[in-house]
Amino acid sequence: MERFAWKATVKDGMLAEYKRRHDAIWPELKQVLKDAGISNYTIWNTGNELFGYFECEKGVAYAEDYQAKSEVVDRWNAYMKDVMVMELDPETGAQPKMQQVFFLA
Repeated sequence: MERFAWKATVKDGMLAEYKRRHDAIWPELKQVLKDAGISNYTIWNTGNELFGYFECEKGVAYAEDYQAKSEVVDRWNAYMKDVMVMELDPETGAQPKMQQVFFLA
């Protein structure tokens, strides 16, 4: 199992809407994430900064590839563009990988 972390920014005044949309996350998006081997997905914020973390049962590369090929993920990303800014890695189509600098098991 590999861990993955990402960061993004919520546009000014849009945090409540960002939360509302995630409270009503599409069932088909949940299924894509599960099929990609993603679990323990959590998103935090401080001010307008977002930090996301998930675990990849099938590996990060598999999760990235699976999501990059998903029409549902494409629709979700388009749906979220008016509330957040997230740069995607042009090679993987996924969020840029943050580098782990410490881990305590």
